Amino acid sequence: MAVIRKLARPLLAAPFITGGLRTLRRPEAVAEVAQPVVRVVGKRVPALAGDPRQLVRVTSSIQAAAGLLLATGRAPRLAALTLAAALVPTSLAVHAFWTVEEPEERARQRAHFLTDLSALGGLLIAAADTHGKPSLAYRSRHALDHRHPVKAVRRPAEAAAASTANRAKAVAASLTGSR
Repeated sequence: MAVIRKLARPLLAAPFITGGLRTLRRPEAVAEVAQPVVRVVGKRVPALAGDPRQLVRVTSSIQAAAGLLLATGRAPRLAALTLAAALVPTSLAVHAFWTVEEPEERARQRAHFLTDLSALGGLLIAAADTHGKPSLAYRSRHALDHRHPVKAVRRPAEAAAASTANRAKAVAASLTGSR
C-alpha cells in the first residue's frame, strides 16, 4: 500500500501545483471569472471581500503549496484537506456550467466541473488516509495512556476489579436474600 500512496499522491497533486503556479503568473484571467464568487463570499466573510486578483493569488499560492506538500508526503492529510477546501470555490467560479448558454461550452464546463468533483473525492479519501495507523481522534483520546504506561494498565485493571466486586456483591446479596 505504501507504493500506491507514493505514486498516487503526486498524481493527485500535479494539477493543483501546475494550476496554482499558472494562476500565480497570470491571475487576471481567473480573477475576472472569479468576480461573482468573490462577491458572494465577500458578503459572508468581509475579510475576503477585497480585490479578486489578490484573492486569486492567495488561493493559487495555497493550492501550489498544499499540492507540493501532498506530492512529497509532508503533512499529506492536512494538505489534502486544504486542497479540498480550496477546490470548492475555485470550481464554482471557474466551471459554473449552469450559467453558460451555449450547449458546447456548457458541456465542456460541466465535464471540467465533474472532473473537479472527482478530484474532490480523491482529496477527501487522501485526507482520511491514516496509513493504517490510528486516527488523530483515537490518538488524542489515548494520549494519556501512552504517556503513563502504569495508568494504562491500572485503569482497565481497576475497572475489571470493580466489576468483579460488584458481581460478587450481587451474588452474595442474592444468596443472602434467598435464605
